[in-house]
Amino acid sequence: MSGFAELMHSPLSGPVSPRKLRRLREDGSGTNELYHEKNEVKRMRKGMRFFILAALVAAALAGTAAVAQQPAPAPTKVIGFMTDFDVKDDAVGICKAVMDGIAPGVRIIDITHQSEPYNIAMGARLLAGSAPYFPKDAIFVVVIDPGVGSTRKAIIAKSRVGQYFVLPDNGLLTLVQDRDRIVEAREIVNPAWMIGPGISSTFHGRDIFSPSGAHLARGDDIADAGPSVDVTTLVRLDLKTATVDESGLHGQVIGTDGPFGNLVLNVPAETFAQLGYKLGDLVPVTLARKNYTIPFVKTFSDVPVGKELFFIDSRGRLSLAIDQGNFAATYKVGEGAELTIPRK
Repeated sequence: MSGFAELMHSPLSGPVSPRKLRRLREDGSGTNELYHEKNEVKRMRKGMRFFILAALVAAALAGTAAVAQQPAPAPTKVIGFMTDFDVKDDAVGICKAVMDGIAPGVRIIDITHQSEPYNIAMGARLLAGSAPYFPKDAIFVVVIDPGVGSTRKAIIAKSRVGQYFVLPDNGLLTLVQDRDRIVEAREIVNPAWMIGPGISSTFHGRDIFSPSGAHLARGDDIADAGPSVDVTTLVRLDLKTATVDESGLHGQVIGTDGPFGNLVLNVPAETFAQLGYKLGDLVPVTLARKNYTIPFVKTFSDVPVGKELFFIDSRGRLSLAIDQGNFAATYKVGEGAELTIPRK
């Protein structure tokens, strides 16, 4: 583009009249003047670019400062989730969706959803066994609730450890209460802590326990859930503990170990130790009115495949097993069976 045309089209130089252009062409005096005009245009363009760039930088800095001044959202607490729902339908997924809807991004750890249906004692054992491995401020949503829709209370309980338990008041807390002590309990009656109007009479896992657990996980105050409950009135299971007298130990089968069929006994290792048996000893036992002699060993491979053994399990209890077999199925023995072991 020629100097005259560039000057004519420059948005910053302003309009140049035709008379001025003719004079510049005719008298030849336009060279210097055009030179200065063009330089002025360049300077103005540079100034505008600098101004725009400075404005953009200032806006970016202001935005960064505004974001920095905003308080970070409080992290949600971990939820441990346990039910007897199984995973064959959508119940577990629905409960998790409810929790995430109230506390977005909440971390939910599945303890199990295959606790034996209606078996509150098993639920109590699994809950007490898993709680120590969770954070001190974890929330537990536990739904093993054969009395759903009845007069049983839906509660939140807090242990001395600092963990919260959202569950039916039906004995699920028995073993946690014995070990960790419950220091506070609330009945869940506040509709704001439930899923909304139209609470189902048969799905409190979705409508009451999951929403309440999520409210706790996001930091809401337990006092808002409902009135205080006297912790001494919480429902307790009548769980027997092994005893030792002059004749020996008297215990009971309290469950089986997953799919393996090992018998879980109500015999802590220290109680069994009172009988005087050592690793490698043969232990006589009467189980469900039948007599056996079974070696006390450290682990399964210490006996031949298919042979019985006594051992101390990972929870510190005396247990019975068959190496690579199923003791419960082989001998048709299950929860509630009684056993006696004489002193050595």
